[in-house]
Amino acid sequence: MFVMSPKRNPTSSATAGPRPAAECITLGTLADRARALDALDERLRRLLPAATARETRLADVRNGRIVFLASSPTWASRLRLHQAALLAEARTALGGTVERFAVKVAPLPTVPPDPTKPKPLSAATTRHLRATATALQDPELRALYLQLASIAGDDS
Repeated sequence: MFVMSPKRNPTSSATAGPRPAAECITLGTLADRARALDALDERLRRLLPAATARETRLADVRNGRIVFLASSPTWASRLRLHQAALLAEARTALGGTVERFAVKVAPLPTVPPDPTKPKPLSAATTRHLRATATALQDPELRALYLQLASIAGDDS
């Protein structure tokens, strides 16, 4: 079982106004929460028809409520038809702490495309990097420029 509510830092001061993010939650805790939400999202959307699963995402679990995003009011309505099954599965996954279900209509977060191969450096760029490297006094910086020029693989 994983905890879905982030833990607050009890040592932070009770001053008014926004606090720095570092005082609210650690980066590791935030990453763990994101992984847990992703895992729960995948688990819950397996219960849905493929088309509904494509158009909806789990957004949050907090204070006994699961919140989904739907790409349109139509998909939100279709998701609500599966509310009982989603709540039951969420209770199983989270130990019975989920009592309410909500759907919000909003654009779904986009999945970044797979990184593409970087474009090779042009021969002209390679020549300019090498020329700059020869003019530099700092040996470390010269080595970095030459290393960058070598990426092109063109010895012209």
